Amino acid sequence: MARDQVQVIGHSSASPEAVWAVARDFCGHWHPGIATIRAEQDERGSLVRAFTAHGEGTLYRERLTFFSDSDRSLAYTHLEGIAGIDHYDARLTVSSTEEGGSSIKWLADVEARDAARAASVCLGTRPIFEAGIDALFKQAGRQRETPTCAVFPSIEVEDLSFGETPRLALTVSPRKQGPLCLFLHGIGGGRTNWLSQLTAAGNLMSAASLDLRGYGDSSLGPDQSAVDDYCADILRVRETLGADRLVLVGLSYGSWIATSFAMRHPELLAGLVLSGGCTGMSEAGVEEREAFRVSRLVPIEAGQTPADFAPSVVKVLAGPAASDTTKTQLLQSMAAIPAATYRDALLCFTNPLERFDFSRLNMPVLMMTGEHDRLAAPVEIRGVAQRILAEAGMPDVRYETIADAGHVCNVEQPAAYNRVLLEFLGKLPK
Repeated sequence: MARDQVQVIGHSSASPEAVWAVARDFCGHWHPGIATIRAEQDERGSLVRAFTAHGEGTLYRERLTFFSDSDRSLAYTHLEGIAGIDHYDARLTVSSTEEGGSSIKWLADVEARDAARAASVCLGTRPIFEAGIDALFKQAGRQRETPTCAVFPSIEVEDLSFGETPRLALTVSPRKQGPLCLFLHGIGGGRTNWLSQLTAAGNLMSAASLDLRGYGDSSLGPDQSAVDDYCADILRVRETLGADRLVLVGLSYGSWIATSFAMRHPELLAGLVLSGGCTGMSEAGVEEREAFRVSRLVPIEAGQTPADFAPSVVKVLAGPAASDTTKTQLLQSMAAIPAATYRDALLCFTNPLERFDFSRLNMPVLMMTGEHDRLAAPVEIRGVAQRILAEAGMPDVRYETIADAGHVCNVEQPAAYNRVLLEFLGKLPK
């Protein structure tokens, strides 16, 4: 297999925000070489553009594989139209320059059985990229605002619980057709931390937030919890609420549980949203996991409860711009956790059963983390997003940094979080 690459870089005095406002429209008619273009979706809801070029009768189709407003970057793969190649994967990124303008880097990797064919495709791609970059700079002056999140009416939610070993407690929205959006909180949280997201998502699909075992109104099981127990609980929720497929939305510990479920039941997921974490302790060595466990258990072993050390934990969780109201909410959710529950979750988290195989993720994935997250920094979560892009068979990955937020980014910046979440949920097949 022969591989070749073409890369074009352009510079402009236009702001990167203005350039990205045009470039982010994957199915927009901004390239001068395009005669017609339309947006399509595949069976998973992934965005596909189908277009023709001036002077040609060929229909080209490309699927969006990666998108990030915060990084001003998108990637796509060729589906049909270019003869004689096996793979054509491209990425466009808009960056700021020291001079205050913008830079666009547009590159494509081409694979073909014949080296001459790969080189020929790259040669033909170069002027297409050059013309596109020139058009983006020219149109940047006619900047369109980034779409804002739609305003939905408030909805009624209700609490329910079921089962005995353990009893599981939920807050649920009115039932709708299609998948169930299930929210999973972190070690220091509870289902009430998702109220803003629950009421927003509930306008689009069925939605529920779950108290994990031992949290809130849910009870612990008879034995030490393992991740397979959490996955079994998710299956119980799915059956109880009559859902065919799920969209799991996790925060920190909940993200690790959601990814663990995706490893076991990818066919049941319509989408996966991972906030403030993903791999957890699954890629940590034995010594690192043990050090993490021991350090977190020190106050518990000394007879304290989470309420005793909640103030110090909130200082780590909250971003520098967190309001007093936000800090109080985080403090209350942490303080409400029984010591036995905290110990149970911590032991589960530090005893992972596997290293994740991202090739099993065949559903659209959205990853978010707070700009000031000390536990799941943007560089870490962005790196995991890139790994999923590289390893998934048919990747559809979005990554966003939530500005001015710490670890519990959905609580600190609910409007920004909800805007991205609803854009993601809105594209999924109902």
